Amino acid sequence: MHAPANQTFLPVRDYDLAATLTSGQAFRWRERDGRWEGIIAGRWVHLRQDDDGIAAETTAPQENWHWLSDYLQTSLDLNSVLLTFPDDEPMRASVAACRGLRLLRQEPWECLASFILSSTKQIVQIQQIVGLLCERFGTTLDVPPGCGRVYSFPNAPQLAKAAESELRACKMGFRAPNLLAAARQVSEGKVNLEALHRCSVEEAREQLTQLPGVGPKIANCVLLFAYGFQQAFPVDVWVMKALRQLYFPKRRPNPQRLRRFVSTHFGPNAGYAQQYLFHYIRLMHRTGVPASGTTRRANHTRTGRAGGRHSKGN
Repeated sequence: MHAPANQTFLPVRDYDLAATLTSGQAFRWRERDGRWEGIIAGRWVHLRQDDDGIAAETTAPQENWHWLSDYLQTSLDLNSVLLTFPDDEPMRASVAACRGLRLLRQEPWECLASFILSSTKQIVQIQQIVGLLCERFGTTLDVPPGCGRVYSFPNAPQLAKAAESELRACKMGFRAPNLLAAARQVSEGKVNLEALHRCSVEEAREQLTQLPGVGPKIANCVLLFAYGFQQAFPVDVWVMKALRQLYFPKRRPNPQRLRRFVSTHFGPNAGYAQQYLFHYIRLMHRTGVPASGTTRRANHTRTGRAGGRHSKGN
């Protein structure tokens, strides 16, 4: 018996859906009774993890589900990625504690805009800002009964027409002019987000950092979470803490030394390694897990990158 056209099952092993959706990569996922509701490319999506994969449901029938498997990166051979990590105690402990954590592949504009809004904010605040932005400027989406109103993420042309005061009304404060300027530059083609797929990571980073409110950290988040550039290694206060605590516990290396270390130590999937270090250091501080030799799993909450990636610098 075939499943309805609005339901599918993505077979995948070694996938931790909760860790993936709450690790500060994206801001529109909500858990209800162990199930996850979110918006991907203008579609309301309901996800549930089973032992053998992920069950998904949308409101409307789908011709195919490539958009979902690409977003969740279910076809990735995670073990092959993990084998490229350096064979040292911090990475072994990070993998043991966080195995199954994946990188999402997000739509570039939503990812960029969300991280512009994330500067100096905690996860709950970012979710609130993004929610207000979508409510005021997005399009109402069809959802099953009982889900309340749900909105798409507004595209760059929609936001480019907004007044700065309207954006500030979404509680984004000083980030409003940055978001507005970025929306206008993207709408006018001054930065072609689709073309960045064909650029080198250096070229793509240079173009992103031309946008107001986008420094190296936010650019690297976008390069990693939207484009899959594994050379991108976002360094925020939590990643900095992980590097210093796990790799340089008796020294305090300067930023230049850390940059050299990051660029050479973590291999071809450095961006993935960064995500494991980030999630592990958060786990350590949240639960008191020791810095090495652990196999305990994270207690996944909605704290995500609160007080971390979004709290210092761009």
